[in-house]
Amino acid sequence: MPSQMKQFLDTTGGLWFQGKLANKVVSAMTSAQNAHGGQEATILSLYTTMYHWGAIVAAPGYTDPVTFGAGGNPYGTSVTVGHDGKMIEDVQATVKHQVKRTVTVAEWVKKANQ
Repeated sequence: MPSQMKQFLDTTGGLWFQGKLANKVVSAMTSAQNAHGGQEATILSLYTTMYHWGAIVAAPGYTDPVTFGAGGNPYGTSVTVGHDGKMIEDVQATVKHQVKRTVTVAEWVKKANQ
């Protein structure tokens, strides 16, 4: 992930230490300018920090065929952006699926904690 993002995530140490990030449902998305720009590695590095928090990762996996319309990344939606700034893949359906899945998992966690 970009060093600026890692630096920001490192500022969450106090919240992590106090347990305020435990059991929070998270999901990640990313973009790159080239098709092999490390999208999967970027998402996995984000999740590594979130695992330390005790967060619950709601990755989309292969739970819906729309994932393949955006490159098939099971860890989170990733998009390739061309030199003109336009997205190469159509990721709208994939983003909607990932968001819906994340909200659904968050609702399960909330219900379990009531």
